[in-house]
Amino acid sequence: MPIIKSVNGKHPQIANDCYIAENATIVGDVTIGLQCSVWFNAVIRGDVHYIKIGDKVNIQDGAVIHATYQKSPTTIGNNVSIGHNAIVHGCTIQENVLIGMGSIVMDDCVIESNSIIAAGAVVTKNTRVESGSIYAGVPAKKVKDISEELISGEIHRIAENYVTYSSWFKDD
Repeated sequence: MPIIKSVNGKHPQIANDCYIAENATIVGDVTIGLQCSVWFNAVIRGDVHYIKIGDKVNIQDGAVIHATYQKSPTTIGNNVSIGHNAIVHGCTIQENVLIGMGSIVMDDCVIESNSIIAAGAVVTKNTRVESGSIYAGVPAKKVKDISEELISGEIHRIAENYVTYSSWFKDD
């Protein structure tokens, strides 16, 4: 059974069709939209500020979503994949974004739509990732423009796949 817990009178609001793994943790002022999935050992902590998650978002195994006390909430748009062991902290991620495995997105960053943050990248505080680009490295820098093929072949494909994967677990 996942840990879904109120903090300071705020209880997570999770759409009925979401899949939440048995050992995921979701606490506080968190809103999760339709067709989302929160995977094994993922933590979404809305204890110090709100976290809003759109539709068709997958938060993969070991990912941590948090915010900064009274300063920087976290907002995640529709059709976003947060890779295994990624950290998303006090930032805005727009629609159709892939946050790679083990990457870190820090406070007050904006990841614009149709972008990819490469695995292991560290997006430092206040960075704005322009729409249609791939950022990689430590600190993360733009490495190239994203192609339409990557948008449909990676960003959309992964988000759709996770809707399918979650259906396998809902049936059990």
